[in-house]
Amino acid sequence: MDTPQAIPRTVLCVDDEPSILSAMKRLFRSSGHRVLTAESGAAALALLETETVDLIISDMRMPMMTGAELLSQVRTRWPEITRLLLTGYADIDSTISAINEGQIHRYIAKPWKDSEILGTVAEAFERKALVAEKNRLEALSIRQNEELKALNATLEQKVEERTAELAQLNDRLKKNYFNSIKSFSNLIELRGGQLVGHSRKVADLARRTAKTLNLDDTQAHEVFIAALMHDIGKIGLSDTTLSKPVSKMTPEESARYRLHPIFGEQALMGLDDMQPVAALIRSHHERHDGRGFPDGLKDEAIPVGARILAVVDAYEDMQAGHLITECLSPHEARTMISRGKGTQFDPAVIDAFLSLFAKPPPPPTHRPLKLRTDELKPGMVLAVDFLSAEGVLLLAADHVLTDELIARIKTFERRGGQPILLAIKQPQERS
Repeated sequence: MDTPQAIPRTVLCVDDEPSILSAMKRLFRSSGHRVLTAESGAAALALLETETVDLIISDMRMPMMTGAELLSQVRTRWPEITRLLLTGYADIDSTISAINEGQIHRYIAKPWKDSEILGTVAEAFERKALVAEKNRLEALSIRQNEELKALNATLEQKVEERTAELAQLNDRLKKNYFNSIKSFSNLIELRGGQLVGHSRKVADLARRTAKTLNLDDTQAHEVFIAALMHDIGKIGLSDTTLSKPVSKMTPEESARYRLHPIFGEQALMGLDDMQPVAALIRSHHERHDGRGFPDGLKDEAIPVGARILAVVDAYEDMQAGHLITECLSPHEARTMISRGKGTQFDPAVIDAFLSLFAKPPPPPTHRPLKLRTDELKPGMVLAVDFLSAEGVLLLAADHVLTDELIARIKTFERRGGQPILLAIKQPQERS
């Protein structure tokens, strides 16, 4: 607590009687206060021009300027100074008027008691300290509120910036994850023959079929990823086995071939996020009638994504000559697929799949730009997969180009000795 004993104060005593002033000086000097004196109102005002005063005690009756008049001027010019009035009982009415008009803190009647004056002054200083502390706390509160507002505004901006950064990072991770899957699925196609381009064709048709069946986005995405990787288990098969149609395989080769869905599932065992995809890979050779492999599942026991893969994979295999020696035309393959409705394939999936060919797919809204490598800029987005001359996937569609990637593409072009044109999305298509 800010008290007179803790912090020395300056007291100005004003009276036209020197004896009164001497008594005041002795009284306040013993209390530790600094004491100033003036013998008139004019002298007091002149002193206040040069001195810092905390409290003024003025006699009521003085020539030229009364104590009430002096304190009224003090209130106007130095309102922070506490004002006390010494008065006799004969001046009580004018004293009350002075208190009301000059907002005098208190009056002290003559003759006074030393303890009364000291107590009054101590109480005035304590009140002054409380008011000062209140004002300090209010100012501090206002300043802290403003700082908090500024901090909140900055924090909101920082949160928005960080959220945007995380969103960009998350989007980049998703694209890298997706591109990694496409590259991973491309490994099996390096074996050549019937496998080149097979997974990408199956993935495109599987995704469109899933959308026709009104699967949600998560399920449709899982079907698409599973389609890209559904033959990954064939990496363990020999070139001899892979080169033969299924109908021409020996019993030993057929037994080994029927294990590739299991191998594909096992390859993904360590990836938590890929377990729904792994389940589809394991079951994509199951049959609607329960005569498929590896688990003999039937009807609804087969995951819907695997039922979609079974149809689309068989359709592409028929055209590639993978099931029988003859390579069927797309129309012939669809005819064969429709004959398996209700036995080998889920009828609902067959209907959704065949509906894809009822009318041609809508043309793209914007034609992609065909750009030379020297026209590529960072931030551009591939419109379609970038394949090598051998059909190997080099970069997946939607890949965002960077300076480093453009440099690698130019190096690939230079080593190959053939000019490269890349399909790039129009600016309005880029997100």
